[in-house]
Amino acid sequence: MFDVARAAGVSHMTVSRVLNDRGGVSGATRERVRRVIADLNYTPSPAARAMANRRSGQIGLIQAGRPDYGPSNAALGFNEAAREAGYTVSQVSMRGVDAGALTQAVHRLVLQRVEAIVVISGERDGVEVTRGIDAGVPIVAVASEDEPGMHRVSMDQYAGAVRATEHLIGLGHREIRHVTGPDDSMDAAERRRGWADTLRAHGLEVREPLTGDWLAASGYAAGRDLLADVSATAVFVGNDQMSIGLLAACREAGVDVPGALSVIGFDDIPEAAFFAPPLTTLRQDFDGLGRDIMATVLDVLRDEAAAPDRTERVPELVVRASTAPPGRLPT
Repeated sequence: MFDVARAAGVSHMTVSRVLNDRGGVSGATRERVRRVIADLNYTPSPAARAMANRRSGQIGLIQAGRPDYGPSNAALGFNEAAREAGYTVSQVSMRGVDAGALTQAVHRLVLQRVEAIVVISGERDGVEVTRGIDAGVPIVAVASEDEPGMHRVSMDQYAGAVRATEHLIGLGHREIRHVTGPDDSMDAAERRRGWADTLRAHGLEVREPLTGDWLAASGYAAGRDLLADVSATAVFVGNDQMSIGLLAACREAGVDVPGALSVIGFDDIPEAAFFAPPLTTLRQDFDGLGRDIMATVLDVLRDEAAAPDRTERVPELVVRASTAPPGRLPT
């Protein structure tokens, strides 16, 4: 910077103002400095800038728990948004939620001088463990349940489940079952709560949900159990992957979807439109969620006390061929 200043006949502060696009420099002087920068092939040092601004330009990302479709795509959306904001992402991924491993991951990221840490974990324990770690930097969590003491971003899983259940009720269904995700999943709990509250609001019976693990095989097992109960005319499945298995169980049993049983999923994975039949589902904007995460990080870095949570994004109902007015299951 001092070499540029000498060659341009200005102070090093003037060069700094030009580099950072600040005012107080005339147009002619600004152009002269830029010509010298180009002639000398000067590139500002990211490390020096970080030291001067007390900023590293790095965000830590911890992805803990099952590599499910939703958390994985939210992480992709966040990485893209971070790059667009001029940040690099240091990422740590782990299949299980282990307190020791999470603590170690946080400390490792802090040693890399990250400005903030983002935690994406579909499992409740992942967020709760991280909340108890004294990181010394702000932590932003993707969590569909309220997490006191943490900055939170999520899509409104409860509202999405209400939309799914209202869609089935609007078609005339009164016996609506639910295949829920794992007990340790915050998203599964919110979807189950939305389904149950909506049934109660309409004076309908809330039957015990069938439990899966987000995978197609568990949806198939739940489907076999469900088809033994001929009273059900519709089922809200906690995600699209489990819907694949449930639809397979219906085909195997000769049960027509949607003629005898309506099926609605959640997520709108890319394959959902090509299921047999094409799946009615709730579309989640994971790219938008990733941008919400980064926007919250930037708010926190500007003013942590005033940073708002972003939890208002609601999944969109996508109606396809797997739902219809009620028929009857074969006995």
